[in-house]
Amino acid sequence: MHVNFGAIVLALVNLNVCAAAASDTGNADLIKRGEYLATAGDCIACHSTPNGKPMAGGLSLPTPLGPIISTNITPSKTNGIGNYTLEQFSDALRKGVRADGRHLYPAMPYTSYAKVSDDDVQALYAYFMQGVAPVDVSAPATALPFPFNLRISMAAWNLLYLDKQPFTPDASKSQEWNRGAYLTLGLAHCSTCHTPRNMLMAENLSRELGGGEVGTWHAPNITSDVNSGVGGWSEQEIIDYMRLGHTANKAQAAGPMAEAVDNSLRHLNDADLHAIAVYLKTVPAQHDAADTSPVYAFGAAADDLNSIRGVALPADTNQMTGPQLYDAQCATCHQARGQGSFDGGLPPLFHNTALGRVNTNNLVMVMLEGVQRKNDTSEVLMPGFKNALSDQQIATLGNYLIKNYGNPAASVSVEQVKTLRAGGASSNLVTAARAGIGALIIVIIALFFAFSRRKRRNAA
Repeated sequence: MHVNFGAIVLALVNLNVCAAAASDTGNADLIKRGEYLATAGDCIACHSTPNGKPMAGGLSLPTPLGPIISTNITPSKTNGIGNYTLEQFSDALRKGVRADGRHLYPAMPYTSYAKVSDDDVQALYAYFMQGVAPVDVSAPATALPFPFNLRISMAAWNLLYLDKQPFTPDASKSQEWNRGAYLTLGLAHCSTCHTPRNMLMAENLSRELGGGEVGTWHAPNITSDVNSGVGGWSEQEIIDYMRLGHTANKAQAAGPMAEAVDNSLRHLNDADLHAIAVYLKTVPAQHDAADTSPVYAFGAAADDLNSIRGVALPADTNQMTGPQLYDAQCATCHQARGQGSFDGGLPPLFHNTALGRVNTNNLVMVMLEGVQRKNDTSEVLMPGFKNALSDQQIATLGNYLIKNYGNPAASVSVEQVKTLRAGGASSNLVTAARAGIGALIIVIIALFFAFSRRKRRNAA
C-alpha cells in the first residue's frame, strides 16, 4: 500500500490553518462584542478628556468629596491596564479593587458592574486588551481630603453597600424584560445618576431610579410613576429619547444625559433599547408629592410680547422684564408663543419636562451652558448665556418661562443661579464624615477590646 505522506502533511497543515482562522474569527467576534458592551457601559465618557486619547483617563469628575480623576484604562503596560490578568480586570470592574490591591472609589460604578456576567467580562477584557490603542500617558492622581484619601476605608464601605452577586434573571419575567433589567441595572448603570445617595455616597435603593444629582445637574425620576417618572411615556417614546436625545412634547437631553445618549445609548441595537424601555415601564413607582400632574403636561402656548412694544429698555439691564429678555434671547428660535421651530428641530417650551419639574436646576443649567450635541446625521445647538446674562437676568427669564409655559409651583432664585454658575453648592459631607469616621474608630476600638477580653476569659 502506498501512503501519500505529502498529502497527509498538507491536510494537517490545512486543518491547522482552518483552526487558526476559526480562532481568529472567534477572537474578532469576542472583541467586537466587548466593544459593544463597553459602549453600553459608556466607559469612554469618564475615561477620556474632551481633546484627549480614548480611554486614556485624566477627566476630573466632580463629587461632594472633591474631584476624582479617571484613570488610564488603555492596554498600556506602563500607564494603563496592559498587565492586568482577566481576574484582576474582573476584580476592578466588579469589586472595585485594582491590580495592586488598592480600592477604587465608587465614582467608578463597580456597584452596578458587579451584575455583569462572566462571559461579558471576558468579552470586555478582550476588547480593552486587543481593541483599544495603548496610550502611554499617566493620568493625574486623585487627592481627596482626609479621611477619604484613605482608600482602605472603601473596604468597609463595600461591606455595607457592595452586592457582589451577578444579575440573576427573574423566571417570572420575559427574556426581554430580563435583558432590559440586566442592562439598566448593570452596564448602563442608570442608577448611578438617577438614584439619590445617602450621606456616605451610597445609592438609596429605597428610592431606586427616583432621581438624583449629578454635579449641578438633576437626573430625573425614571420610574413608572405617571406624574414624576416615565409612566406616561410609551415604550417608543422612551426608545426615541435614548436614540435621538429627545421625545416630542416631552423632553430633550442636555448635560450628562446628552453625553450618555451620544456616547452610549444611541449606539445600542433596537432589541436592547426596547428591552430597556420594557423594563423601565415596570420599575416600582417613586412619586414626588409636588408633582400634581405629569411633568411634561404643564403649560400652553402664550405670548406676552405685545406688552413690551414701544416700551424703552431700562438703563439698568438687571431691571429688564421677563418678556423683554425672552424677546431678546429666546423668541427667534422658540417663537413668540413658545411653540418652537416649525420643523420640530427646536422644541416647544410648553409640555416640556425642563419647565415642568419643581427642581429647576436643569432649566438654569441649560440657560447657562446651552446644549451642544452633534451626532452622525444632525446637530443640536442652543447657545449658553453664561457670559451674556447676569444671575438676576437668568432668574427673571427662568421665572418668566415657568409662569408662561411651566409648573406654577416651580421657581428660580438669584442665589440658585449664582450657586450653579459657580459649580454647585459646597458640601458639608467631609466635615460630617470626619465626625462619623471618628465615632466609627471609637466603636471599632471598643469592639476590639471587648473581643480581646472575651477571648482571654475563654482561654482561662
